[in-house]
Amino acid sequence: MLNRLVIVGILFAFNLCDNALCGDEASIPVGRHIQREIPRPLAHHPGNVFLEGEVVRISLPLPGTWSLYDAEDSLVKEIHVEGTSAELGSLPVGFYRLRSPEFDDWVSLAVIAPLRVPTPESSPIALDVAMSWFYPEGKMGDVANLCAIAGVNWVRDRLSWGEVEPEPGHFVERTRYDAAADAQSAAGLKVLQVFHSSPRWANSNGKQFPLDLRNTYRFLRHVAQRWKGKVLAYEPWNEADIEVFGGHTGAEMASLQKASYWGIKAGDPNTIVCWNVFASDNPAQLSDVDANEAWPYFETFNFHHYRPFEHYPRFYADFRAISAGRPLWVTECAMPLRWTGDSQKQELSDQDLYEQGRRLIKVFAGSLHEGTAVTFYFLLPHYVEGQTQFGIIRRDLTPRPAYVSLAAVGRLLSNAQPLGKLTTDGCLAYAFRAEPDGHPRVVIVAWSNETASLTLPEKPLEIYDYLGRRREADREILLSSSPIFIILPETAAASLSLAEPPKPATFRQGKPCLIVLQSIWPTDRVDLKRSAYRLATDAEEIVIPVFGYNFGDKPLTGQFTVNLPDGWKASFPDQGTLEPGERLQWELRLKPGLWGPEEVATIRIEGDFAAAGKSVLSLRLVK
Repeated sequence: MLNRLVIVGILFAFNLCDNALCGDEASIPVGRHIQREIPRPLAHHPGNVFLEGEVVRISLPLPGTWSLYDAEDSLVKEIHVEGTSAELGSLPVGFYRLRSPEFDDWVSLAVIAPLRVPTPESSPIALDVAMSWFYPEGKMGDVANLCAIAGVNWVRDRLSWGEVEPEPGHFVERTRYDAAADAQSAAGLKVLQVFHSSPRWANSNGKQFPLDLRNTYRFLRHVAQRWKGKVLAYEPWNEADIEVFGGHTGAEMASLQKASYWGIKAGDPNTIVCWNVFASDNPAQLSDVDANEAWPYFETFNFHHYRPFEHYPRFYADFRAISAGRPLWVTECAMPLRWTGDSQKQELSDQDLYEQGRRLIKVFAGSLHEGTAVTFYFLLPHYVEGQTQFGIIRRDLTPRPAYVSLAAVGRLLSNAQPLGKLTTDGCLAYAFRAEPDGHPRVVIVAWSNETASLTLPEKPLEIYDYLGRRREADREILLSSSPIFIILPETAAASLSLAEPPKPATFRQGKPCLIVLQSIWPTDRVDLKRSAYRLATDAEEIVIPVFGYNFGDKPLTGQFTVNLPDGWKASFPDQGTLEPGERLQWELRLKPGLWGPEEVATIRIEGDFAAAGKSVLSLRLVK
């Protein structure tokens, strides 16, 4: 999403196919183990975020009389400040604002519940932070701490390839991306990195993939080695399926993915290779990716969404169908709102400030119910696209209510796994096995679009509102559009009436091949909607350049076959030999048979490279 407006060798290669990297379902890596302690706020409390029980001391922009209000806009207290330092005492969990008649804005602060145990390494609660692009090095530690104390497990960053490798093979020694990796890993956060453009030396059209996939391989090999143990996962491109990030076909995305897999694993075999993340569920592109048999080359299947809540079941089902049983990672998601008023502040209305927090909880509940292994909310920093405000903190790091909601999610849905949806009429209630404060519990996230009542089989241990504030616990609960967290004993799952959550897709076995095939076609002759190369209507012969790469350390020879629609003819080499690191160009010559203007013709090239595996390139052609 961001910037949508303009946002070691491989000697181990043959051994990879004996372990999890080649499709052992039980051994898919979840990332390198990291050491964690229970996070505490930094001494200067960046962003005015405090833990319950701490004395709240903040700086104000000017002296005078200030009024402190809670989330219901009720007056909590008034204070008179001689200088700019204010002490407010100890406050309960919640979101607060200070106002002064002499100041044309408000100053926010948050009090959140302290984490009682380190955030589990398998917790699905994650956050898109875009640290490198939004914050100078001096602020990175502050921002990382805000993530850690909120119970965030994974964070997502961004980089510009050309900034790290401005010339082929020349890597800048120290960049802001190194600083961000250092700061986030030092805070005990797991880091996912992504990029979405090529350096000009790799492709004059920077929105498009590099023309030579060896450049992708070498870059990813370098960064995987460089940030080993700090950046634990990579998405090799961001939203390549939409025009703003290149508008690539499924076949092109699959070829990039295959080269990226080998590059990342050459740099660090323990680094997670993610799918190069979808923005949309265009059936043609999904089918095209699947036809190219890309699943041995990704360890998580990644996609994004900004859709209404009721669309989640179908949308997730579309991606689950081609995930090959790999863990689902949603690395951007939100139901965003529009800012109003002063264009300099770009602030949400008072009503929408709190609605943003409520929606954040619903997004997590809906996504986790659909079976994601990790869900990254978009976005921590203040960031707008047009009239849409995504950020859950302000420019000065002070919180919006949604940050307080995130902290509630991070604590109460820690290590959450879906149990199902309650079958009670009139409410939306999703049950999870989770570990709030380190205790195994059943946690229900519940709300209703209209006023409704929910009767539980037993009295809850605790109930928390959308800001993580404790509420009176009773068996009979009146629901509203504001979600609540209901904490029940672990044994309560057996007494709940639940519709089961969606089941994961069947795990598809597969062995990655060191030979990768790629086609290149003029961008102005790509039909993105049909994920196809567009041909002249009167073409009697079609010539498509096909490139082969050997990402192994030995020469490899393979036999090629071409599968065609009925009535078509093709000319392509029967055999090919590639030296280590070599890129060869061949020509696929086609003579079309009869086909209609709305038909999609699928051409499939298979290369059998014996022990090195099978390489596949499937292309879709339209008139």
